[in-house]
Amino acid sequence: MQTPSFDPGLTQRYDGPLRRVINPDGSFNVSRQGSTWRDSNPYLHLVSTSWPRFFAWVLLAYIAVNCVFALVYFLLGPGTLAGGVHAAASDRFLQCFFFSSQTLTTVGFGAISPATPAANVIAALEALFGLLGFAVATGLLFGRVSRPSARIGFSKQALISPYQDGISLQFRVVNRRANTLIEPSATVMLMTVDRSNGDSRREFKLLTLERPSIMIFALTWTIVHPIDANSPLYGKTAADLEALQAEFIVLMKAWDETFAQTVHQRFSYRYSELVWGAKFKSAFVVDSAGNLQVDVGKISDHVRENAPALPSVQQG
Repeated sequence: MQTPSFDPGLTQRYDGPLRRVINPDGSFNVSRQGSTWRDSNPYLHLVSTSWPRFFAWVLLAYIAVNCVFALVYFLLGPGTLAGGVHAAASDRFLQCFFFSSQTLTTVGFGAISPATPAANVIAALEALFGLLGFAVATGLLFGRVSRPSARIGFSKQALISPYQDGISLQFRVVNRRANTLIEPSATVMLMTVDRSNGDSRREFKLLTLERPSIMIFALTWTIVHPIDANSPLYGKTAADLEALQAEFIVLMKAWDETFAQTVHQRFSYRYSELVWGAKFKSAFVVDSAGNLQVDVGKISDHVRENAPALPSVQQG
């Protein structure tokens, strides 16, 4: 008996062209509309964005703040700063900008100093703003480096491979980092599209795995779904899965021993990313000293075979 269809939170009904549910980077293919500025959270964005974008935002904020304070000093007049250049306006603005950067960072070289009460007030406020701003930047940096995250590598394709006396759906995962992940588990869900009633309806079915979890994630792990009479893939060909717009959604969970927290990662394979009649090559070897060596770059390596037990092979 097949597992009944259910909605895991991705909706069963939709209009328009169908794209993959999970993008290659693990993010959900969902965009939000109608949000207001009250719904935004800059902290979450800066903690979760990429490192180049994070440093770009920090640099942009640093330049913008200094430009604002430099403009204030500039508008106060030529005699505002002692030791500054009083020639061209562009040179004076640069002097104001560099004085602002020294005040913001509390470096204070002393070559330029505030010469009026107004300038001293602005400099005092800027120093306070700098202390608070760099405290926030430090908190963001700490939040990024201390946030636990998984770096699980997935094979580029999933395989329809021989398995015991039948066939199976297989894909391979590996921990790409040197940290230790304990008791990883996998959940695999098949999403298909039913157009039998004239409208499009998504259906979701959990796939039974040969081994849904392991104790130690030291080497590669080949996750196997046996395609037997109870499998929703039973009797399906490559053309059938294409017609169903099949997508296999993978949810991984493991305990990160370094951070002592649970980490998650998502991935998916579409029907076009299946290789029929193939099996994975070994991705680890034993060296001359008897140590196991894993090559994470070989996680996707596979070889096609003549597979008479796969009468439904339609590709290659």
